[in-house]
Amino acid sequence: MSAPAIPLRLVAPDPGWTVEADLVVVGSGIAGLTVALHYAELVPRARVLVVTKDVLAAGSTRWAQGGIAAVLDPADTPDEHLNDTLLAGVGLCDTRAVRTLVTEGPGALRRLMDRGADFDRTPDGHLQLTREGGHRRHRIVHAGGDATGAEVQRALIEAVRAGGIEVIEHALVLDLLKDARGRTAGVTLHVMGEGARDGVGAVRAPAVVLATGGMGQVYSSTTNPLVSTGDGVALALRAGAVVRDLEFVQFHPTVLWLGKGATGQQPLISEAVRGEGAFLVDQDGDRFMTGVHELADLAPRDVVAKAIMRTMRANGSDHVLLDGRHFGEKKWRTRFPTIYAVCREHGIDPVTQPIPVAPAAHYASGGVRTDLRGRTSIDGLYACGEVACTGVHGANRLASNSLLEGLVFAERIADDIHHLSSAPGEPVPAQAPTGLVDPRVRGRIQSHMSTGAGVLRSHASLAATAQALRDARWTPVQVAARTESWEATNLLTVATVLTGAAAARQETRGSHWREDFPDRDDDEWQGHLDVTLTEEGLQMTYTPHGDAMPNRLAQELTAAGLDPADVDAVIDRALAEDLQEAGDVTSLATIPAQQRSTGDVVARADGVVAGLAVAEAVFVRLGATRTERRVKDGERVRGGEVLMTVEGPARALLTAERTALNLITHLSGIATLTGRWVAAISGTAARVRDSRKTLPGLRALEKYAVRCGGGVNHRMSLSDAALIKDNHVVAAGGVAEAFRAVRERYPDLPIEVEVDSVDQLEAVLAEGAELVLLDNFTVEETAHAVQIAKNSTKSAVALEASGGLTLELARDVAETGVDYLAVGALTHSAPALDVALDLRG
Repeated sequence: MSAPAIPLRLVAPDPGWTVEADLVVVGSGIAGLTVALHYAELVPRARVLVVTKDVLAAGSTRWAQGGIAAVLDPADTPDEHLNDTLLAGVGLCDTRAVRTLVTEGPGALRRLMDRGADFDRTPDGHLQLTREGGHRRHRIVHAGGDATGAEVQRALIEAVRAGGIEVIEHALVLDLLKDARGRTAGVTLHVMGEGARDGVGAVRAPAVVLATGGMGQVYSSTTNPLVSTGDGVALALRAGAVVRDLEFVQFHPTVLWLGKGATGQQPLISEAVRGEGAFLVDQDGDRFMTGVHELADLAPRDVVAKAIMRTMRANGSDHVLLDGRHFGEKKWRTRFPTIYAVCREHGIDPVTQPIPVAPAAHYASGGVRTDLRGRTSIDGLYACGEVACTGVHGANRLASNSLLEGLVFAERIADDIHHLSSAPGEPVPAQAPTGLVDPRVRGRIQSHMSTGAGVLRSHASLAATAQALRDARWTPVQVAARTESWEATNLLTVATVLTGAAAARQETRGSHWREDFPDRDDDEWQGHLDVTLTEEGLQMTYTPHGDAMPNRLAQELTAAGLDPADVDAVIDRALAEDLQEAGDVTSLATIPAQQRSTGDVVARADGVVAGLAVAEAVFVRLGATRTERRVKDGERVRGGEVLMTVEGPARALLTAERTALNLITHLSGIATLTGRWVAAISGTAARVRDSRKTLPGLRALEKYAVRCGGGVNHRMSLSDAALIKDNHVVAAGGVAEAFRAVRERYPDLPIEVEVDSVDQLEAVLAEGAELVLLDNFTVEETAHAVQIAKNSTKSAVALEASGGLTLELARDVAETGVDYLAVGALTHSAPALDVALDLRG
């Protein structure tokens, strides 16, 4: 027989039974059970059906040792959690998804505790927090020392049973049912056993949630349980859904090494062990992570796994050692009882011996592509947990974000399904099934994947693996439709896509390591590989990363003194406010998807322009394919002048319009007003300076606009320099006392003092102030103050006029000899410059 192609539907008997449900959840880990529980709370009368491949307690969740990451420490912030996640994701995280995770995560975790999950606490009753690799704060909650997953699974199972949610155990889901409109109509499944429902059946439902976990069993050595055979990803592919970034498989760096030839599920040595102070050494006892990364042994997992592989290769060994002997027996028994017991079971005493470890397949950062509500590209089909690619993990998952992702996006999915109004139509016949894979090739698939598509990859190894996978499809006999052949078919489907994506991505990034392309390549590969399965076979598409700012723009912003990441964050927040979840509904309804257009960004009034690169970044982010600037920031423009031309999908241009114009009109207004003040004092030695009277989150951009207008910046923050004002003087008992207090506390910091009288000026001059702010001085008082400062022999001092300044008085004040005119109005009350987008035609 010839080798069959990847099937569009599994060969299986016709369903012998059918049930109806409002929602069917496939999988019984933290993601699946949270969806079921939350939806049942939202719609108490709904029929919710949970389908699980084994028993409720099986799956990956119960094996999670480390814990759940969430911002619970008052010293921690969501932005810090976000930044740690983005760093680990190596440029491919969806910032909106990560922000959703870190802001909604603490609340979702508390609701999990309300469901009965009991986490470890300190003697005074506070949650006990620890660190893991990639985290710069203690933000990991854990249970039973190193048995977090087991406790989470216990609590959720008890809640499901108490809530009366229907469960079908020992059921392998086969394929998605769709109606004539192509939307979800349910699933087919095979129940392994005897009872009221056995054999192949069907569940009809308007919404299906895939929460099937990972695909670690595609490799010969993994931390994943036997049920993790990629069933959800394979089902989604056969249904026509988009699968994204499957090449990013995270290999946990510290898995207990059980000797040569060990296969199957391997015991995990949690990252929390290193978080508590254990460290990695080579066979000679030398620590090899020092100098590799600023966090050393607590570097992100891809960094540690690669360092271990390099060390093993250099030493010709097949493992390294994790040294936690300094913990002592009490800490091993109380903080890591599960790991301690597993090590002892395999003849290793971690109290007296370093633990042999090596990387093994652990977590899939890619999966079925979803939006922020867990919706896939098929109407009514959702994905949550490890089977999904939400954008949270990018190219490499940050430790302990996975359980949190399951919680947060499960609740979002339940909320979204709650608003579904349409019932499914009648299922229509699906594509004719093709051949199944002989289950006897399962071991060969796993071996080839570990050898050629594991931690180390190259063109040669991936080509050999791809050929071996093609050969594995061939069988001389007819393969019977049964659980083992369905699983083998799923494994081969996932392995084929993973290998193809790994071969296509010609760079090293995160958990994807190409020996023949050892460098990260943002110019060519800061994007995603999307795969769909059609009648013609697998189709792969490269999609530029939505958060990726082109290098040209990033370099331009950096040269202008702006942080591209900060600008990206501003754009993220602005777009989130403007688009919400539904997007630009008017453009979606009125403009065909394929329609393209060209638009001109036009000044409607005279002024100074600022923020062109920022506005361009917005248009590019939403899909503009060409941009051309006609002027530069800081240039004076006339009403009617074209500032920039943009081209691309008409929907994209109009969706980007408001956010882009909000930024450019505001920044250009600041530059224009600054330019008027600069012109008013032209010819004097004084300079126009701004203040901290800025809008939250926009300080850097607004101060940049001041520079575009010809002004100069004062302090960026309260920590740049000390500024003693009237309330500080009152609190300290005098201006001289306040000055001395600051000098004693911060001897190397510049000290600025605001004074409202000549007497105060003389006092601070005697103390050695470097900058004095003359608050609400008249022109005459300002001139007198300048003379006093010039005659002072104590120190050189700069003077700034502030308060009560107007454009009409600006020149008179500047001619007194002051160094600066501080104008808070530049940023807090500048009128916007009128700028518009005109679509041609």
